Amino acid sequence: MRASDAERERVAETLREAVAEGRLEMDEFEQRLDATYRARTHGELEPLVRDLPVPGAPVRQGIGAEPARGSAADWPSRIGGTPTSSGGFAFWGGFSRKGHWTVGPTFTAFSMWGGGEIDLREARFAEREVVIRCFTIMGGIQVTVPPDLDVQVRGLGLMGGFGEHSKLDDDPEPAPGSPRVRVTGFALMGGVGVERKRSKAQKRRLQEQERERLRSQNPDAGDGRKELG
Repeated sequence: MRASDAERERVAETLREAVAEGRLEMDEFEQRLDATYRARTHGELEPLVRDLPVPGAPVRQGIGAEPARGSAADWPSRIGGTPTSSGGFAFWGGFSRKGHWTVGPTFTAFSMWGGGEIDLREARFAEREVVIRCFTIMGGIQVTVPPDLDVQVRGLGLMGGFGEHSKLDDDPEPAPGSPRVRVTGFALMGGVGVERKRSKAQKRRLQEQERERLRSQNPDAGDGRKELG
């Protein structure tokens, strides 16, 4: 259904409230606000505020509603937007893409006698299907992904390595609705590594859930602290 000017303005107000309350970083707020005023349908507006509460109103389903708990419900809100980077290059040096940034449908990375860092744990994805192409010669590229992202690694290492590893105690399945990321490329006398790793915010959230669980089982036990990888 086509969106009206009033509906776009309501979404914009939700975004302004969210950045004022610290729910959004300024760069993400600017990206979502720009997408709001360019939106033409409800389907374009809804993902922009799906993970935000409506200002001054009870939580409800629909535009401005707060999603269900868990990262599976959060993924749809992280798909869409204008890519902020389409590649990285390192020669006798390094490059880094991390924090809040938007990955384009194709991202190409190259390093020679240097290194590169690609961190997708807090990234947005311009499209649901993403290809990350990594090429390194006597260098290295590290790709860090959240545990429940749908990732496929298909690369070749010659006198080097190209593969996926994880330091997590568990091995979560890809979350429904997550983007599908394919990591491809070639490593010559170097390496490309894909590592599943939780962000600091995810670790804090899981630690708090563990403490709550322990307190509910034994109120006299105090805070049960468990370090999560």
